[in-house]
Amino acid sequence: MRRAFVVTFAFGLLVTVFGLIWALQGFGVLLGSPMSNTTTWSIIGPITAVIGVVIAVFSWRKLSAK
Repeated sequence: MRRAFVVTFAFGLLVTVFGLIWALQGFGVLLGSPMSNTTTWSIIGPITAVIGVVIAVFSWRKLSAK
């Protein structure tokens, strides 16, 4: 495996995890934060999670093409 793949794939997964946490806080599933039950984070979270998945999938497909 190439180092660029590992870094890009890990970055995509990390962005996805952050997006999921933000979404769960925005939807009120994870309480105890100023972000809980906030519409802003209910929108930003899923968008961020999708961007993270796209980064990870793009990295994976680029490695598979070689």
